[in-house]
Amino acid sequence: MEIVTHLINDTIEFYKWTLTIADKRVEKWPLMDNPLPTLAISTSYLLILWLGPKYMKNREPFQLRKTLIVYNFSMVFLNFFIFKELFMAARAASYSYICQPVDHSDDPNEVRVAGALWWYFISKGIEYLDTVFFILRKKFNQVTFLHVYHHCTMFTLWWIGIKWVAGGQSFFGAHMNAAIHVLMYLYYGLASCGPKIQKYLWWKKYLTIIQMIQFHVTIGHTALSLYVNCDFPHWMHYSLICYAITFIVLFGNFYYQTYRRQRSSGDGEERGEGPGALWEEKEERKSQKRLEEEELRRGGGEVGPRFGFWVDSAKT
Repeated sequence: MEIVTHLINDTIEFYKWTLTIADKRVEKWPLMDNPLPTLAISTSYLLILWLGPKYMKNREPFQLRKTLIVYNFSMVFLNFFIFKELFMAARAASYSYICQPVDHSDDPNEVRVAGALWWYFISKGIEYLDTVFFILRKKFNQVTFLHVYHHCTMFTLWWIGIKWVAGGQSFFGAHMNAAIHVLMYLYYGLASCGPKIQKYLWWKKYLTIIQMIQFHVTIGHTALSLYVNCDFPHWMHYSLICYAITFIVLFGNFYYQTYRRQRSSGDGEERGEGPGALWEEKEERKSQKRLEEEELRRGGGEVGPRFGFWVDSAKT
């Protein structure tokens, strides 16, 4: 017990010390005073993952077509705003794409960069709605481990980024990712418009390729910064490289399972992935219903998603 108490006290003291080197400009901004609100939102997200399928079990899936159109195109505009703000502010501050230390001053351009990064952090919290819409539409197969890992970690970890390094090298990844999310939510928004538009969305797989390229570029850019001994926290550099590697593995597996394996099996029809993918709705409902009936015949187990894998709750 004494060891546990000592560990807790050391953790508290370490956190207090980290606050002394935190960015004073952002401490009064919404959600930035302490990590508890962000952790509470992320915990609520995980609870929705658990309770949502139970709530929807005996209910018809919501269509949410108009809601999805508004949501997806709103995210297009939000990400474009973030991209534009980061580009304009970084250019005005003469940012280097090779090495850019964090400037914690009240220079207007630096504050503008920090503000755009804060909005980027907020956008990751808004993206939790992607999962909520999947659950309400009973598209449980879309709630994969990759999906949950991406959403939950991005929002939580970017709180750390804004708290300590709201500027400098941090702008590069957010700038690139915001541009990709403009394309991604544009795809989802168009897919939400119905079958007449969906048949033109043949470029879905290229979004996945662009995302994988993004992570390789991130690793290369970060490694270059380390090589030139950039005056940017090295703990952030190493953490970012490790984080990007996890996405390369997960997105690579998704690409192989969705496209390469699909091609080798002779199934040329793509499935939608994202809050705007509405095709094959009836087939999914029938498949879900058959699965539930089969599980009930086998012993009354509850069927639901657990990070993308179907489970029988009577056995877990």
